[in-house]
Amino acid sequence: MNVRSGICVLGSLNMDLVCQLDSFHKPGETVTARAFHTYTGGKGGNQAVAAAKLGQKVTMVGCVGGDAYGAEYKKVLEDLGVNTQYLSVLPEEPTGVALIEVDKEGENRIVVVPGANARVDEARALEAHLAFMHCGALLLQMETPVESAIAAAEIAHFAGATVILDPAPAQPIPERLLAACDYVTPNETELAVLTGMDTSTAEAALPACRKLIEMGAKAVINKRGEEGALLVTPTGQNLFFGRRVLAVDTTAAGDTFNAAFATGLMMGMDEHDAICFANGAAAVSVTGEGAQSAMPTLGEAIAFVE
Repeated sequence: MNVRSGICVLGSLNMDLVCQLDSFHKPGETVTARAFHTYTGGKGGNQAVAAAKLGQKVTMVGCVGGDAYGAEYKKVLEDLGVNTQYLSVLPEEPTGVALIEVDKEGENRIVVVPGANARVDEARALEAHLAFMHCGALLLQMETPVESAIAAAEIAHFAGATVILDPAPAQPIPERLLAACDYVTPNETELAVLTGMDTSTAEAALPACRKLIEMGAKAVINKRGEEGALLVTPTGQNLFFGRRVLAVDTTAAGDTFNAAFATGLMMGMDEHDAICFANGAAAVSVTGEGAQSAMPTLGEAIAFVE
């Protein structure tokens, strides 16, 4: 058996409070929502759940509060078979919360209250060093303190794991973190913020991806929704077209993509096939409501791609 196997995720865990609206309201305007739902979410938790539903052995590193939301989230992960050995329950902190509005076109607006996620610091990452050393792939995001992501990335990179960074929410990425990552996967908005360049089309995004490589990224996968994904490396580029579907809720489509991309690599796919697989899994995920409930199983993702 390979010493390094499975997917490790370090990141945020939030309870998503979701309002379904006909359209986004203006400042000072009061509107009536069509529906309200509560879901487990957060980019770290989303990626862990997506990978687990795709059949991967997953370890989650993060923090929840000592409240009902935290207990519910821990149970959700454990019911999916996720290893929660490094999931800390902090009695003095609230679980992170995301306030999400979704319009009738499936687009979303999100406000995040970090809560216990702010306690995912470098020391907590170092406590989980064995998980990072033994995993085949490490998934990171930017919703927890960046020091923890750097520590985890450097440990996993040194051990030979594939390190995949989702730079969301967009913020300056330290050189040490970029140097330890194999792939950086911004969407078009995040790519624009990181580079200060136009990313409105795949053609326009190409120079922005190249600039991110000049900044230290080894490879960039620009996630572009139904347009697909643009892979840029120091030696070339390739646009992978997406699959057009009727979008119900785009929340966590990018998280599904990252988890599915890592899953594809763990299944032995090359990066091109893994991106195609990730495009398909992300497309399936937007066809239902909720960040995690609409994420596909491995069978559903393969059936869609085929």
